[in-house]
Amino acid sequence: MSSSELRPLLFLSCVWVLIAAANGLLCYCEVCPNSTCSTDGYCFSSKSYQKDTGKIIEANRCYDKANHFPVNESTWNFCMTSGSEEIGKESRLYRCCNDFDYCNRKGPPDPITGNWENFVAIICTVFALLVVVLALIFFTVRKHRHQRLRPHYNCDDSTEAPDHPILGGVSLKSMIEMTTSGSGSGLPLLVQRSIARQIQLADSIGKGRFGEVWRGRWRGENVAVKIFSSREERSWFREAEIYQTVMLRHDNILGFIAADNKDNGTWTQLWLITDYHEYGSLFDYLYRNTVDVAGMIRMALSIATGLAHLHMEIVGTQGKPAIAHRDLKSKNILVKINGTCAIGDLGLAVRYDVATDRVDIPLNNRVGTKRYMAPEVLDDTINMNHFDSFKRADVYAMGLVFWEIARRCNVGGIYDEYQLPFYDMVPSDPTIEEMRKVVCLDGQRPSIPNRWQACEALSGMSKVMKECWYQSAAARLTALRVKKTLSNFNVPVNNII
Repeated sequence: MSSSELRPLLFLSCVWVLIAAANGLLCYCEVCPNSTCSTDGYCFSSKSYQKDTGKIIEANRCYDKANHFPVNESTWNFCMTSGSEEIGKESRLYRCCNDFDYCNRKGPPDPITGNWENFVAIICTVFALLVVVLALIFFTVRKHRHQRLRPHYNCDDSTEAPDHPILGGVSLKSMIEMTTSGSGSGLPLLVQRSIARQIQLADSIGKGRFGEVWRGRWRGENVAVKIFSSREERSWFREAEIYQTVMLRHDNILGFIAADNKDNGTWTQLWLITDYHEYGSLFDYLYRNTVDVAGMIRMALSIATGLAHLHMEIVGTQGKPAIAHRDLKSKNILVKINGTCAIGDLGLAVRYDVATDRVDIPLNNRVGTKRYMAPEVLDDTINMNHFDSFKRADVYAMGLVFWEIARRCNVGGIYDEYQLPFYDMVPSDPTIEEMRKVVCLDGQRPSIPNRWQACEALSGMSKVMKECWYQSAAARLTALRVKKTLSNFNVPVNNII
């Protein structure tokens, strides 16, 4: 293998070693899940020699500061020095350490064989430190090499300096940029797991039928942690699988960071970690805020751009299959700090497999949101074997989202209060039958205020909406066509594409 081929493998190994060693102390624990525990104190190990039976019994645990140091660390002498004690017919050697992860795996020397293993432990510690130093040197050199070619991502969080990344200020975004090698398929699984296990949950920011969403912290950076309930394992697995599709990463699709299943011994938590956007969902944002004309077009164009990328098939060895969302709505779209949007929640997404000419539909009991279902979904006439059917249903839902945004467009101080589509036609939690009657039988759509015709942008948006929610699926615009139409609006949108 050439040096150029070895270099990426060596780099990934170094990144993983540094991430695993940087936060918290991992200890060997033979009675814990995965034989591992984590502590802010010490790793403990002991070997007891029973003189009457000749047996040696080993024990390995985590000793937390809060649980095992009554006043302060200096008063608990048991873990300050390794030692031995005689208890009846039992001779015991014990040792506490916090030098490196799993430092207690070897344990103290056997009570009857001497302590030559201490020398080996010292050598291993020196070797581990040497690896860390070499990895830091390698990472620094590589970072400077790419500095001119790659954008710089700054993690500005001066109030939490101790939590800053120790690897030269590297952020999650730049780590993803460097380790995915342009494939866009996500971080290596071992790195994902290391990141997931170093996240501290800060506060709950939302709940849904799948579970809840938390704001988390990873080395001074905010991340969003979507925690699935155990009964939603299929949704968790499907969403993680879709997010890691090659070439899916895009500015207008929620950025995936990691997925992990965390077993605490009683139940399993299913974590999906993504970029954090402080403005929250489009639903929350529009409820609290209005937008100007440029902001409306910026949001609509970014949603259409994200959906067009999702729907698009990229052919090649690093290609991307066409993907349909199937649950597009304002609550599943995030608002970014620059006013653009990112599409999230891909747990119901379907992919088109070109090789077999089949639609990859997930085994999932969940359905989409009734209020946003297209007519052909409501009356069960959608062709499940034809992938374009799913794309056209997405476009219908996108038209409804555009209507939500347009209502909050402030023109001359005039705007409408936020409402969900069909708010005046169905109850707050409509049934399939109620939606079918309104959408399919009566052919109703959200009403277009007369005042929109006096504004060129709102008038243009209303035309796009109507072409998105035609009763006939084949007559609707494609996401790509919507993107091109919105791009031609004579409104500055700060070059978001």
